[in-house]
This record gives sequence, structure tokens and C-alpha cells, in this order.
Amino acid sequence: MHVNPSVHRFGTVGGMQDLVEQDAPVEPVLSEALLARLDKPGPRYTSYPTADRFVEAFGPAEYAQALAQRAQGATVGGTPPLSVYVHIPFCESVCYYCACNKVITRHHERAEQYLDALDVEIGLHVQALGTGQSVSQLHFGGGSPTFLSDAEIDQLMGSLRRAFRIAPGAEVSIEVDPRTVTAERLAQLARAGFNRISFGVQDFDPDVQKAVHRVQSFEMVRDLMASARALGFESTNVDLIYGLPRQTPASLARTIAQVGELRPDRIALYAYAHLPQRFKPQRRIDPAQLPPPADRVTMLGNAIRGFLGMGYAYIGMDHFALPGDSLAVAKRQGRLHRNFQGYSTQPDCDLIGLGVSAIGRIGATYSQNVKTLPQYYDAMRQQLFPTERGLALSRDDLVRRAVIMALMCQGRVDFESIELAHLLRFRDYFASELEQLRSLAEMGLVEIDAEGVSVTPLGWYFVRAVAMTFDRYLQADRTRERFSRII
Repeated sequence: MHVNPSVHRFGTVGGMQDLVEQDAPVEPVLSEALLARLDKPGPRYTSYPTADRFVEAFGPAEYAQALAQRAQGATVGGTPPLSVYVHIPFCESVCYYCACNKVITRHHERAEQYLDALDVEIGLHVQALGTGQSVSQLHFGGGSPTFLSDAEIDQLMGSLRRAFRIAPGAEVSIEVDPRTVTAERLAQLARAGFNRISFGVQDFDPDVQKAVHRVQSFEMVRDLMASARALGFESTNVDLIYGLPRQTPASLARTIAQVGELRPDRIALYAYAHLPQRFKPQRRIDPAQLPPPADRVTMLGNAIRGFLGMGYAYIGMDHFALPGDSLAVAKRQGRLHRNFQGYSTQPDCDLIGLGVSAIGRIGATYSQNVKTLPQYYDAMRQQLFPTERGLALSRDDLVRRAVIMALMCQGRVDFESIELAHLLRFRDYFASELEQLRSLAEMGLVEIDAEGVSVTPLGWYFVRAVAMTFDRYLQADRTRERFSRII
């Protein structure tokens, strides 16, 4: 694949022809009017139903019941490995674009109480599931997990290893703020067992960095990336954001070129969602400094062209990977999955979320922990799961989840597979959705045949719009402003 980057073509007729593979031309090409129709808010579908549909009626008791059902399944016929996510909320300074659940503090001693509370929550899961549950994926996110000292990370990893069995070949990853680590710290992370690392870059332009209050040099990240490779990390990832204040197509193009020099195994390119009414730090951003929609579209086009031209494979939505990376291999082999951390090579499995605001999935349920430290500590003092809200999925939810995840991960949903798994007639059950898909087919985003629905090469770049067609909740209320824009 390759992309034509020109500003005047990307926003007008003919501007997206080069987005598709040369041997698979797509008509009609993306016009300005078509682009306007697609540029709307929509979920990222790390789950279905999405987290905004969780309800407070699902609390600690319901979560404990879901764990009990998993434990019962283990005694009957075994259960698949777990994925575990640990949320570390602390950051030393605020990044104005951030929409994560975080606590801004320079008092590192606050981590001690948090680690004690995590120990309690881990213990509650051991009581429910037993010791030694196999874990195939472990991820530290935040906030800034590297806010913790080396000794504290070792302490937390020790607690997790005593509670769970980290399976051979497990993906053990951590998000890193480059400003908080050195080559020596990376070596310590490797010794602690981490084999995958993600650097939060966002943008290398100094003016953009000042505007979002996150200043870090290219040279710093370059040296850390070299150290990570020398230490044998299996995969390195770089996070980028387009649509930030003071960002221009030219400035982002320079960042894209610099990322090319770093040659990370994976790249995540996110669209900035300016929602100051929901995220207080974003109120420090001057809306007048945000790039106009036309520039955002140009930035996306330039970035896609740049990464594909560097030899990266397009995974889906906003993810790219080198052809030899396990994510790209999984995409080619049809083994791609999606969970709350995004695209994954791991099979669809239960996820335990530990820490404040962490989201989990057990069986046919989703859950999210309380969002503030006082609430979290109070629950731990009472030896209660800190579940604040969640959802027990209905039969309809399960059917639609299967359809949406097939589209998001494999780019195709086969009618027969859904019919056999859920005992329904696809064309009858989704009659209105198939009718709605016709307009997307006319845009060249999907193809509908007698056996299923396929996302075209062009449609991959707007797969969220395809998936939204099957979202019953979204179709019912049309309240989308809580989500980031597709473009």
C-alpha cells in the first residue's frame, strides 16, 4: 500500500486512490463530500458494548460471581490463560492532551500506599481463582508506570508472580515516559521480566511539545530506543498523536521522518480528541491553536504514506508494524484480536484489571474499578473488590460483539460462522444493518456478497465507521460526542 500525500488531492476527488493496494483498485475514490460524511465521532471498539454503556448495578458482588464462574469452569474443563492489566495512575507533571486517569504528584512516597492496596486486590483475586492462574499477557499502563522506582516495580512484579504463573513466552509490556527512564532503568525493567516496551512520544516538534507541556528531545528517545534494542526487548512501540495544538502538516512530517530513523517495531498514531468539558487538563489548550479539519486530514494522509513507504504494515485503525513483528504476522494469518489495550496477538481471553479505574473482562461480563484513590483505598480496607460499574452481556450483545470484532480484526464477517455460533439467520437478524451498509458499499468501504461482509483495502482506514453500523446502542441514541473523531 501507499498513499498520495498531496494536500489538494487528499481532500478532493482522487486523493485517496493511492491508499489502496496497487493490485486492488477501489472506486469510487474518496471525495471531499465523502470525507465529510466519514469525519464523525465514533468508538474505538476495544470492547463491545463500549465502556460508556457500563452500569452501576454491576458491582463487587456481580464481579465476584463472574470470577466464581471462571473458577468453576477451571475445575470442570480448564480455562484459557488470563491477561492482566495494572494501572499506575501517578505522573510527575500533567500533559495537557491527556485523557487518562492520573494523579499528578512529585511525592513518590505516595506509591507505597498504592502498592499495598494493589497487594490486597491481587489477594482478593487469588482467593476467588486460586493461586497459579496462567497469564499470557501482562501490561503496566497509566499514568506513568515508570513513576515507580526500580525497587517498587520489582516488588509489584514479585506480588504478581506469587499470585499468577507467567506463562513461557508471555507478552510482558510496560508504557514508558522517556523523561523518567535511563538506559540503566531500561536494563532493570528487562531484568524484572518486561520484554516489550512502549515510548510515549506524541510529537518531536518543540513548539508542539511546549503547547502540550511535554518536552522531550528526539536524541533522548533515540538513545533509549537503542538501549532497548541492545537489551533484547522483543518489541518496541512509539505512540504518536496528530491534531495537537501548533501542529502542522509540515511539522508532523518532520516527526514522521524522525520516527522512521528510530525504526520502532510498532507505531500507534492516535487522533487527538479535544474534549475539555470531560478532561480538565485539556482546558489549558487554546482551541485557536488546534489544526483545522483539512490539516488533520492531510496529516493523516502524510503519516500513512510515510509509514507505508518505510515498509510498515498497516494493522488497522491507527496501528502499524514492521512486517516481521508478531502483530503484522497475526494480521496476515487472520489471528488478530482486540482488547482494552488495542490490537493484540493474544487469543480472546479473560482480562483482570488491577488498580484505580482499571477495566476487566471475565466471561460474558465487563467491569471497571472506582476512579479515585480514596474510593480505591476504602474498598481495599474493607477487603472488597473495587468494582464501580460493569455489564453482564446479553445474547444480542454477544452476537454484535462477534460481528464487530470480526470486522475490526479480520476485516470480514462470514454469515455462516455467526449463524452457527449464535443460532440465528444473519440476513434476518441484521436486515436493517445490511441495508445501512449499502451506503458504505457505494463509498467503496465494504463489499457485501452471499457469504458475508468484507472491508475493502480503502475501508480499513475507516473500519470504525463500518463497525458502528452494528452498534445497537449507538444506533439507538446517536449520542457520539463522547468519542474521538474517526479522522
